[in-house]
Amino acid sequence: MPDLNSLLADLAAEGDSVDALVAPLPAARWADPTPAEGWTIAHQIAHLAWTDDLAILAATDAAGFAKVVERALNEPGDYVDGGAAEGAAEEPARLLARWRDGRRRVVESLAAVPAGTRVPWFGPPMSAASMATARLMETWAHGEDVADALGERREPTHRLRHVAHIGARTRDFAFRNRGLEPPAEEFRIVLKGPAGEEWTWGPPDAAQSVTGPALDFCHLTTQRRHRADLALTAIGADAERWLDIAQSFAGPSGPGRAPTA
Repeated sequence: MPDLNSLLADLAAEGDSVDALVAPLPAARWADPTPAEGWTIAHQIAHLAWTDDLAILAATDAAGFAKVVERALNEPGDYVDGGAAEGAAEEPARLLARWRDGRRRVVESLAAVPAGTRVPWFGPPMSAASMATARLMETWAHGEDVADALGERREPTHRLRHVAHIGARTRDFAFRNRGLEPPAEEFRIVLKGPAGEEWTWGPPDAAQSVTGPALDFCHLTTQRRHRADLALTAIGADAERWLDIAQSFAGPSGPGRAPTA
């Protein structure tokens, strides 16, 4: 696992990558629809800004964040969409400035978390490093939605490994989130990184495995592509099942994306 400073540098770089997509856009283009039903480009950026604000609160005011969690539990169906819709109604330049400020403050807040401190979240509390990785994963995933809306393709970087790491580590969560019992044994996961390097998780002698390009694995676990459109191979019945239900984000599984073919 990279150290916190490296993670925060990568988180900042991922935000800059998405920023480069939206900063040149005229205000009217922020209303372009994205693959997420009902969400425009403005919704995507507003959601990132909203979630960054929550991460800052969690890292700096645990009691205040607990009140947010209580409110979210009372509004399970509308809480996330409401936050995105409220931000999307802002003037694009103001929303962009607010998101940029939030990205800076997330990095500062997580850097200041004392070593060994667990940061509260909507699931189990996590370390500052894990929170940084989660923010990077979400920034990347919503950035893919924006890129798709604009007909752009972002070149994958070494930062994709952080996204893949969450995808690998959330295997059991994906099963439980569907009311299924997770497999008792670990899988071997072998992914090809953007520079041709090999990234692995799990024991080498595992009976079941998943292999393929890291980009495809990340698109699958963030539910940005349908499995039928990806070059991932599963060996074993449980591994096959996982690739049909994988998700690396908290909350309901959702319908995912339809296949393009």
